[in-house]
Amino acid sequence: MSGAPDIVIVGGAITGSATAWFLACEQGYRGRITVLEPDPTYARAATALSASGLRQQFSQPVNVAIGVFGRDFLRAAPERLGQDLMFHENGYLTLAATEAGADLLRANHRVQTAHGGDIRLLEPDRIAACWPHMNVADIRLGAWGATGEGWFDNMGLLSLFRTQARAAGVTYLKDSATGITLRGGRAVSVTRDGGAALDCGQVLVAAGAASAALLAPLGIDLPVRRRKRTNFLVTCPDPVPAGLPLIVDPSGTFVRPEGTGFLCGTAPDPDPDVAADDFDPDWDQFEAAIWPALAHRIPTFERLRVASGWAGHYDMCTADANALVGPLAEVPNLYVACGFSGHGLQQAPAVGRGLAEHLATGTWQSLDLSPLRPDRIAAGDLLVERNII
Repeated sequence: MSGAPDIVIVGGAITGSATAWFLACEQGYRGRITVLEPDPTYARAATALSASGLRQQFSQPVNVAIGVFGRDFLRAAPERLGQDLMFHENGYLTLAATEAGADLLRANHRVQTAHGGDIRLLEPDRIAACWPHMNVADIRLGAWGATGEGWFDNMGLLSLFRTQARAAGVTYLKDSATGITLRGGRAVSVTRDGGAALDCGQVLVAAGAASAALLAPLGIDLPVRRRKRTNFLVTCPDPVPAGLPLIVDPSGTFVRPEGTGFLCGTAPDPDPDVAADDFDPDWDQFEAAIWPALAHRIPTFERLRVASGWAGHYDMCTADANALVGPLAEVPNLYVACGFSGHGLQQAPAVGRGLAEHLATGTWQSLDLSPLRPDRIAAGDLLVERNII
């Protein structure tokens, strides 16, 4: 090893593992890299429990740019990672039922196309021509990702990042971080469960919704809270035409194909904070909100039936629904990557690359992620994301 500082990454799911992979496999980082991950099965990780989508349909330029890199990375996965990640580019179809909603789609479209997204605005008659089984009587406008949006193999990506990072010398420890020690305004060690300390030159906290609790004893208040989302796998006995995109209904409900059935969910209202061990699916959501919305949008879905379901957690940034990424102003060698608000999986390739570059050089290189800097919250420089699913 050279004189490069040792890096401890707290959290070995998709963001932590992506950062480790870019450091070790693409940058050839010569310092010691240690990843702490309490559950290497990832049974309750947001990575494993997500809907596995990727899109460029965001309202903030940095999120669009992140999505463009994610698109390109997934397309190049056979060459860069040695495996096809089954990127289904069916697109997202975001629907607006009011003129205000249509205006928002138009404004977002200008941002998306300016930053590399292949997004098309579709009038209702065009939507009906493309997907004749869809009810568009109440729709004013749609935005469709013609290419570069869809869904992919989430656990395949995590497995490749983790396996290849370990092969390149990254150490994964089955353990939790219980504290971080500061000295002279810098992080000097990470305390493991049981009391042992890992000395370090830099720390990255990428522990999802657990990140805020880890940093709170240091006087660092991150507006990151756990919010529960229930996903349902459903079947339909009546035929639905192939090639359905991921539909984001004006009601907030989404649906996309999954195997021989469909995956769907919705944002609960109200949307309270939940306990770290609360993974009970909200089964009532299906009949109360999801089924009526989907049957209205696609009448064939009137006969949908639930096959299974599960609940996972968003690490929601309650300030502006955007991730907190980068070094902390008050502790410059302590980095965070959390608060992704449901976008962590799809944003991991770009964020992992950006963090790896910043950890190694002290600056953003390929993509400027400074709009996501953690101190924007305290400064009142909020980066409100309008396209949250």
